[in-house]
Amino acid sequence: MSTSGIGLVLALTPHRFPGLNIIGLTIFLMDLVFFIFTTIAITLRFIIHRRTFRKALTHPTEALFIPTFFLSVAAILSSIEVYGDIFLHGAAQAGIHRFLGAVFWVYLAVTFAISVLQYHLLSTVKEERRLNANSITPTWILPIFPLMLSGTLAGLMSRFQPADQAMSMLCAGLAAQGLGILVSIFMYSTYLSRLLTWGLPYQRPGMFIAVGPPSFTAVALVSMASDVPRVFAESNHSTISSLVGLGDSETLAAGIRLLAICFAVFLWGLAFFFFASATAAVLVGMPDRKFHLSWFSFVFPNVGFAMASFRMGEALNSNGVLWIGTVMTIALVVAWLFICYRCVRAVYKREIVWPGHDEDSI
Repeated sequence: MSTSGIGLVLALTPHRFPGLNIIGLTIFLMDLVFFIFTTIAITLRFIIHRRTFRKALTHPTEALFIPTFFLSVAAILSSIEVYGDIFLHGAAQAGIHRFLGAVFWVYLAVTFAISVLQYHLLSTVKEERRLNANSITPTWILPIFPLMLSGTLAGLMSRFQPADQAMSMLCAGLAAQGLGILVSIFMYSTYLSRLLTWGLPYQRPGMFIAVGPPSFTAVALVSMASDVPRVFAESNHSTISSLVGLGDSETLAAGIRLLAICFAVFLWGLAFFFFASATAAVLVGMPDRKFHLSWFSFVFPNVGFAMASFRMGEALNSNGVLWIGTVMTIALVVAWLFICYRCVRAVYKREIVWPGHDEDSI
């Protein structure tokens, strides 16, 4: 997730230099290798230790990270869309866009089913394995997170689809994005109550996960709204019953874009609050300074915040906000390099991914 996210922000960051696209593409291809290797390794784990698969589905912490597989898929699909548009041309580019247009609907259906199923399983497990409100962290949002990214994918992919298909994609993406952000906000109320009554969580990096939902929703809203003028221009908007009598297509599209920007600014502020709150918690001190895979939370959720800054800066024509996104990009690359080093070091020293560690010990 984090590696693909780094490749994505390098492709979208507004302040650029020659060769940056090549660096981003190299990181993305490296991420594909990581994804395939990790998927094979996890599959082998469940084949060799078959009983762990069923336990993983209801484990109070491991189960929450199952959706990260689909988050990785969403990040990869986004990178394919962006780098395909940069490096491919003609028939190859058109083929990629058709492929991603079909994959979008499969991704939407699968992630919706997974989110419903996983929350159902977590609410029906035995009492001793049930999640407790006094230990809530932003990871409780993860089951709905992949579905929410359908809106982000729609914002990236719809501009290359025919108008009628793009309209369907935008509507579905908006529904999924709305569902995801609303469920996240419901979780935030309990999460903030926990912080005030029980204090900061033991694993502080995970607090950055709360930055993701409002950030990616802001990205999705601006991206989807930016394609509405084209969709209305290429199709007869009078065939859409809800728009009949509301005015010409240009006025309607401008109104939708303005509404989207207003909501996106609103959510960008919320994301900035969670980012500042998590940063303050980390700077105050981390009770456990040993490396954990949750350290990658420093990167992926903040990729969304950087992308939201790109979109906000472009929509508002604000060079200051664009520079915030660029500074975030530099900080994310530095953090990613350091965390990758600590991850390799932890594996070498047998601190993670080793019998007796992680969830295998439970």
